[in-house]
Amino acid sequence: QVQVLESGGGLVQAGGSLRLSCAASGLTFSSNVMGWFRQAPGKERAFVAGISPSGRSTLYADSVKGRFTISRDNANNTVYLQMNSLRPDDTAVYYCAATYSSIPVRVRTTVREYTNWGQGSQVTVSS
Repeated sequence: QVQVLESGGGLVQAGGSLRLSCAASGLTFSSNVMGWFRQAPGKERAFVAGISPSGRSTLYADSVKGRFTISRDNANNTVYLQMNSLRPDDTAVYYCAATYSSIPVRVRTTVREYTNWGQGSQVTVSS
């Protein structure tokens, strides 16, 4: 049974930082593309960042480039999202997602391309 569990969300002031963690089990973690998405109230779930199975390739949404960093620890089946210079418009529920990587390896950026999802972690940035 695949489980994906996010942690590390919370309330932070604008300009502050948070680090989200996502632990996955029940899958071959090192063969999975991992992604972070977020969903603000009244909006669709949107891609934030993704990372290839090896960690060598990453992709970011334009809105978070230069502020957020995705990384992974395959030895501990965990992916991270370091969020710096947070803004009120970063407020959302953040979801971690996993999908088995096919060949050629490609970081996925759409909701439908991911097969396993966590329950989400609330991030609130106050102004």
